[in-house]
Amino acid sequence: MLALLQEPWHWSFSGLMITLVMFLLLYHGKNFGVSGTMRTLCAAGGAGKQAAFFDIDWKAQGWNLWFAFGMVIGGFIAANFLQSPTPVQITPATIEHLNTLGIEMPRSIQEGTGYVPSELFGIDALLSIKGFLILVVGGFLVGFGARYAGGCTSGHAISGLSNLQLPSLISVIGFFIGGLMMTHWILPFILKF
Repeated sequence: MLALLQEPWHWSFSGLMITLVMFLLLYHGKNFGVSGTMRTLCAAGGAGKQAAFFDIDWKAQGWNLWFAFGMVIGGFIAANFLQSPTPVQITPATIEHLNTLGIEMPRSIQEGTGYVPSELFGIDALLSIKGFLILVVGGFLVGFGARYAGGCTSGHAISGLSNLQLPSLISVIGFFIGGLMMTHWILPFILKF
């Protein structure tokens, strides 16, 4: 059974599970989105006394906290008990492109996590000035962007599009354009330093 869980699954299984979760959320009148969890957490911690944005009935959104807790526990279980013995499989063209940027893909779990390059996410990279600035500036931009767009990528792309909301379609198009710009122009520029 463990070997079955560690093998790559067909992409359609994820799509089926996302669809099932969306139907359940829509049936119960809930909206999916991870960035809303932070607002709920801040409201539960009393931030509503300091800022009107957090002055909400957090108990009505408490299911968001359980959802986020489930994601953390699921990620922990997957990383520690269901990890595949081989790194994630990506195309040779992508590996070649990453090599031109100075990023080597690990060939085994012992060489690295297999999912993220250690040149960007390793402890040495994160403790460098450049890595710290990327982390802080990137985190700020993601947080600001999620708030400015009225939700995160998962909220707009999964929940908003399934509700046929035009603002979500515009946001998702913006997310894709921003992702392409980051991948092809900004990240190569940053990695040259």
